[in-house]
Amino acid sequence: MDKSAGQKSAAQMLYPPLEPYDQRMVDVGDGHTLYVEQCGHPDGIPVVVVHGGPGGGCSPAMRRYFDPSEYRIILFDQRGCGRSRPHASVDDNTTWHLVADMEHIRNLLEIDRWVVFGGSWGATLSLVYAQTHPEHVAYLVLRGVFLMTQGELDWFYRGGVGQFWPDLWTRFEGMIPEDERGDMVDAYHKRLFSGDRALEIRYAKAWTAWENALASIDNEGFMGDAPAEYARAFARLENHYFHNGGWLAPDQQILSNVSAITHIPATIVQGRYDMVCPPRAAWALAENWGRAELSMVPLAGHALSEPGITAQLLRTTRAVQRQAGMLGF
Repeated sequence: MDKSAGQKSAAQMLYPPLEPYDQRMVDVGDGHTLYVEQCGHPDGIPVVVVHGGPGGGCSPAMRRYFDPSEYRIILFDQRGCGRSRPHASVDDNTTWHLVADMEHIRNLLEIDRWVVFGGSWGATLSLVYAQTHPEHVAYLVLRGVFLMTQGELDWFYRGGVGQFWPDLWTRFEGMIPEDERGDMVDAYHKRLFSGDRALEIRYAKAWTAWENALASIDNEGFMGDAPAEYARAFARLENHYFHNGGWLAPDQQILSNVSAITHIPATIVQGRYDMVCPPRAAWALAENWGRAELSMVPLAGHALSEPGITAQLLRTTRAVQRQAGMLGF
């Protein structure tokens, strides 16, 4: 990262705010309707932004990682979160439903091939989508890689990262009786799906606060409660996916299927001190993927909004823009 990037906030580096030229609610079946928007140049390089969580929803800042004069920027809220409906619903909500939803959106917008841009859980879903539909992916931009393995879940929910953050871990763990602490995902699952809305919100806020506190390398611990409805959707969806192993089997499914995408060029942007998704996963992915360039960002954690992460992602989207002809756009 150059010094000028380090002196700017992430927001100062981004392209100016822009409004969508197209917003719609898309019926994808199973009782789910997704929020979908398009920004930038209608005839530009199509890029789909895959948000994290599961359950995080997209934000206006995500539009700003791409030159709006060159990119056709597609954002959508995954099932059950953001502006998609029904809110916080886990019915018919699996990784494979989301892969099918992405294909539905691509076909609806009449896009042949697109750039897929995803971080954290968004990187997981981007990888699974690409392995399922490699013919429709021109380039992958991944940040804070998460491969949905049991080892990664154990790191975050069975005390691994708690070795670095014992004060925050004690608070998160303290919400659960001692005899249930061996499996925090299961323990929170019982409470997030209790049917008692007040109880669900209480535990949703604790679940969300634990993850948010560790997202950035520069943090002061818990930063206050997330809004109740956001926290409930985020925590229920994330826990639902983790409780079910992301519906990926075997445990190393993504790494086992890398051969399906080794022909697709990619850039992986990873914070060296990512406490949520440790760099080992990004390293293993790059090692098994001949056309993936791994950019390890020093003094950066997990958050999209960290200056070093933002600077590298912007460099990447500009590089992809320069390669548009070679990528077939």
